[in-house]
Amino acid sequence: MKPEAAAQPPQPFFLDGGADARFCLYHPPAGPGCRGAIVYLHPFAEEMNKSRRMAALQAAALAADGYAVLAIDLHGCGDSAGDFGDATWDSWLADVARASRWLQQHLGERLNDAPAIWGLRLGALLALDYARRAAVAPAFLLLWQPVTSGATFLTQFLRLAVASQMLTADGTGGGTAALRTRLAEGYALEIAGYLLNPALAASIDTQDAALAPPCPVHWLEMVADADRPLPPAAARVVTRWREGGTHVAAHSVAGPQFWATQEIATCPALLDQTRHALLPLHHAAG
Repeated sequence: MKPEAAAQPPQPFFLDGGADARFCLYHPPAGPGCRGAIVYLHPFAEEMNKSRRMAALQAAALAADGYAVLAIDLHGCGDSAGDFGDATWDSWLADVARASRWLQQHLGERLNDAPAIWGLRLGALLALDYARRAAVAPAFLLLWQPVTSGATFLTQFLRLAVASQMLTADGTGGGTAALRTRLAEGYALEIAGYLLNPALAASIDTQDAALAPPCPVHWLEMVADADRPLPPAAARVVTRWREGGTHVAAHSVAGPQFWATQEIATCPALLDQTRHALLPLHHAAG
């Protein structure tokens, strides 16, 4: 699938300034029109760094198809202001709103709908929560490998600290239950080089994808074999949403879990499938 026009170079800038600045990378839509706007929300902690290449490739491809794409480094992440240990779920939700407003103001009359939200892993769960809270629902959600349970995700992240403790001389420190107790008592935890704010951990713990969003969804899930169905947890959520009347287009894509590989990895099949998933919207806007 070839783009219709050459994409313009991405434009880096800081949204607002000072202690509240957010680093953004804007991919302008190719051609004179604009088929829609999309805000990209990155995944959590080190997964963000592993995913930058894939996010940049997809943003450039979507821009070549006529979409305006804004990638924002959330509060305390990447090149944005603040420390990771100061970030909260609410400050991240506020960042999504800021990014959406910027696109609406920047594009003006060229934009017919509210910006769509594209999230990867925990960024997808953030996109879902934002969509449910927003006064005006996003045009659609593009979810890459969405986390379906914040509690399960938090436990998996805490296991990184447990594994690190097992490598110490005495192996003390307790399991994930002990770490959750420390967080509940208000203590921040350093895990895999990231200081986890107890308020952020508490918010992640309550997030659940079961509640359907008020807009169409494109769900893309990485699997070992393209012939495999969605994993059970994802399939349950998709089925529940559809039964509730939400339009969900779900796709399995064979490829590496690039957000977790030791070396930086890409998945051309995911890039192509994402563009194909948006093709009906692409033609409808033309």
